[in-house]
Amino acid sequence: MTTISATAQPTLDEVAAAAGVSRSTASRALNGGARVSPQAQAAVDDAAARLGYVPNRAARSLVTRRTDSIALVVPEPDERVLSDPFIGGTLRGVGAALAATDLQLLLIIARPGESPRRLARYLRAGHVDGVVIASHHREDGLEEAVLASPVPAVFVGRPFAATEGLIYTDVDNRAGARQAVQHLVDTGRTRIAHIAGPADMAAGLDRRDGWSDVLTDAGLPADAFASGEFTVASGHRAMTDLLAVHPDLDAVFAASDSMALGALEALRAHGRRVPEDVSVVGFDDLGVAASMTPPLTTVRNPVVEMASCAVEQLLTLLSGKRDVPTVVFPPELVVRAST
Repeated sequence: MTTISATAQPTLDEVAAAAGVSRSTASRALNGGARVSPQAQAAVDDAAARLGYVPNRAARSLVTRRTDSIALVVPEPDERVLSDPFIGGTLRGVGAALAATDLQLLLIIARPGESPRRLARYLRAGHVDGVVIASHHREDGLEEAVLASPVPAVFVGRPFAATEGLIYTDVDNRAGARQAVQHLVDTGRTRIAHIAGPADMAAGLDRRDGWSDVLTDAGLPADAFASGEFTVASGHRAMTDLLAVHPDLDAVFAASDSMALGALEALRAHGRRVPEDVSVVGFDDLGVAASMTPPLTTVRNPVVEMASCAVEQLLTLLSGKRDVPTVVFPPELVVRAST
């Protein structure tokens, strides 16, 4: 009989002895079960449970070449990571998808302007088994870093250049913008402005294209737009600029709810009533929209579901499969009092 002291941590040798198998068989059984018979696997599992054996993660990594961890890379400043609803939704979705696994999550804040070579080196060093990337910008160089690394990666949101070999999940941003602007046209608005997202993000360009699509089809001018940064402050600034140049505008489509909130504040400051004088539509519906004054009409962006889907795509890649398709969710217009 194998005995251990009350305070000693059981060893792999003790598990093997208790199971009646060799040390190498016990190691394989505890690290995935490759080339282990069902009887031996059951014996090792039983012995490990009885002895309270906890595998040494570092030693296990040497055997399996796996770290049992994935990274969520968010190339945004600290303050936005902590306050942005999109990033919060992404974290919830990733966490939910990992709940049923033994994988640990690392959050990597790759600040804008940081050399992509640093991240590429990190990935090549094998610190994590896979990567989910969210809120990425064109100049981040993350697409090139992913293509240069053997570590599997999935993007939440379409990469700026959807190069072959890059896997992502997204919402149809252009179709969602079309729904938003078509709703404004259908309610009789004719001077519809746009507060656009960053031009170095695919979502910013796609939502701007959807806005101009509808206005062009309706024979309405598509010249009233200003750029923002998906923040409340940038939405306020853009709305103020638009009112100065286009005082006749009667509606605005903001490319995020945060920017729509800033636009509402600027409209109130200029004595414009919503929706009587100016209708406002946002994009995201991540919680804050329903509590605005007035409640905000917006396009639902299924961020939590997208992030969970990205993890599922990544897990499929980690299982050895390579034919993982891109997933694009349909948008949904949610009509509230702001229109």
